[in-house]
Amino acid sequence: MKTFSMELAGRTLSVDVGRVAAQANGAALMHYGETTVLSTATASDKPRDGIDFFPLSVEYEEKMYAVGKVPGGFNKREGKASENAVLTDRVIDRPMRPLFPKDYRNDVTLDNLVLSVDPECRPELLAMLGSAIATSISDIPFAGPCATTQIGMINGKFIVNPSQEIWDEGDLQLTVASTMEKVIMIEAGANEVKEDQMIEAIYMAHEINQQINAFINDMVAEVGKAKHSYQGFSVPDELFTAMKEIVTPGQMEEAVFTDEKQKREENIRNITEQLAEAFADNEEWLAVLDEAVYQYQKKTVRKMILKDHKRPDGRAITQIRPLAAEVDLIPRVHGSAMFTRGQTQICTITTLAPMSDMQRVDGLDENITNKRYMHQYNFPSYSVGETRPSRGPGRREIGHGALAEKALIPVLPSEEEFPYAIRTVSETFESNGSTSQASICASSMSLMAAGVPIKKPVAGISCGLVTGDTDDDYIVLTDIQGLEDFFGDMDFKVAGTRDGITAIQMDIKIHGLTRPIVEEAISRTREARMYILDEVMAKAIAEPRPEVGKYAPKIISMQIDPQKIGDVVGQRGKTINAIIEETGVKIDINDDGIVSICGTDAGMMEKARKYVEIIVTDFEAGQIFTGKVVSIKEFGAFIEFAPGKEGMVHISKISKHRINRVEDVLTLGDKVTVVCLGKDRMGRISFSMKDVKPYQMQH
Repeated sequence: MKTFSMELAGRTLSVDVGRVAAQANGAALMHYGETTVLSTATASDKPRDGIDFFPLSVEYEEKMYAVGKVPGGFNKREGKASENAVLTDRVIDRPMRPLFPKDYRNDVTLDNLVLSVDPECRPELLAMLGSAIATSISDIPFAGPCATTQIGMINGKFIVNPSQEIWDEGDLQLTVASTMEKVIMIEAGANEVKEDQMIEAIYMAHEINQQINAFINDMVAEVGKAKHSYQGFSVPDELFTAMKEIVTPGQMEEAVFTDEKQKREENIRNITEQLAEAFADNEEWLAVLDEAVYQYQKKTVRKMILKDHKRPDGRAITQIRPLAAEVDLIPRVHGSAMFTRGQTQICTITTLAPMSDMQRVDGLDENITNKRYMHQYNFPSYSVGETRPSRGPGRREIGHGALAEKALIPVLPSEEEFPYAIRTVSETFESNGSTSQASICASSMSLMAAGVPIKKPVAGISCGLVTGDTDDDYIVLTDIQGLEDFFGDMDFKVAGTRDGITAIQMDIKIHGLTRPIVEEAISRTREARMYILDEVMAKAIAEPRPEVGKYAPKIISMQIDPQKIGDVVGQRGKTINAIIEETGVKIDINDDGIVSICGTDAGMMEKARKYVEIIVTDFEAGQIFTGKVVSIKEFGAFIEFAPGKEGMVHISKISKHRINRVEDVLTLGDKVTVVCLGKDRMGRISFSMKDVKPYQMQH
């Protein structure tokens, strides 16, 4: 066993190699503060038959014992991966995947097991570092090392590798991965951070990554294994030569040079059939023909863009596809909007609900947390003209939904301003590039249409990249379509308001970006964002509607003394349930004494409000109530004036005239008006019926 250590952001990062998991190709037991994560990298001996992609699997396993908790549910066992685990898987996968050989087809699994959690040291960061270390010291071919740093921000000050509390409450959640030379991945959520400030934070993280990469290199030099040989997957050069004799570069360029995705796909299908017929006698070539056609397309598109500055749909390098926006296209829902960019089309529906409908999230935190804003993204097969059964959201859908959610959270009103739980669902009607950013635009408009008083609208756009043989030979593309994403080197998504960035997600297929490329991409996305906000979205809906729609639930909020919460709830919920049953509303009370009454009938909502007001009011002589006779005794009658609240009218206080029996005047269920006389010697509320009018005349 060997232990390696370095100082990182004021704490010691320690890595044990050879202590556990010796049968994995590479294993690292990571320690940072009291957070412990086991990261392993394992590869199959041979490539999987019949696949034309690199089968990389990344797992981030959250175990409840890491925070001293027992899982909920009947099984008392961890179930499917949480949303946070899926997002962590993706942020590990995205920077590492391009660093494996392009022709590598062996199965590789990167597994991260969270063993203990110190709130000061986030386990997600340790898993990112551990995956890179385990792979770098293994015998798996890998062009590493790579390192990851997270940056938070409080009051304008950057915090390196912040605690969970600072990460959650600060104005920036930035994750940056780097090789020794270049940035390879950026993920960010931000509270309208300025572009120049974001670039400063990115390159602060990049500098720290160089220290970590040097640390990893020292580990590799001491305990690293020799990289194993593998059976590569490649297309014979002879096949490319033969293809070009049948389909010339000019013909391939003509086939892909169209702004209609379906036409392009038909052209490529015809070319593939033509080549398959020509090579019918060569089984070896037929086995790799689809990959060969793909690579032929890729080389053609990249040459057109980089050398000729021609895009497949004929647009200029900085030109955005045709845009359209509309609201209220779906009746009866609480809010709806559709955003179209070229052949990418998203419809987002907003639903408002009482705060009790918030999502409960039980993860590696000390407490179960409530999620007030929920953004979900769906990508059905028809949106790309394909057919496949729906199996629920995959990692991509979860990631896109989380990105849009991250982009919109900074502009949402507080619970005090708008006491609703909010759910937005983005349905992909058509897809040809950057649906996640279109969903941000559609969701921003849908929220405004629903009457959610967001602070500012948010828009998103993506930039692409095609690189040449040198660092300064490149071209950045504004608003990439699907083909430019598939064949290009980068998908750089940026969302924000007019005043700053709220989210970034950057994926690349090459070994990193230079600073000029990062700066140009951020600048380009800002220009495009301003155009979308001002020229498209503002013309569809300029500001939030002043109130929620008629089909949305209405909410009345009132503040009560927190010490009176028990009075409103009643024993075992009897009082509050009685109010709900009588009025048909939903009532939520938080620990601060804020009562939210939710319903669609304004009269019943007001009735529930009055009941709560009566219950929490200290009873004083002279207060007038209307109630129902619920019990009759020889000495008087009991009046329920609010659910669970009763007072007594003594027989002598029922009528101005002497009566012998209470039943001579009152029967069960009668509604009567009474005036409070205070409390009797037994502590009960005392009422009078006969003194109501005299009291009203005196006052």
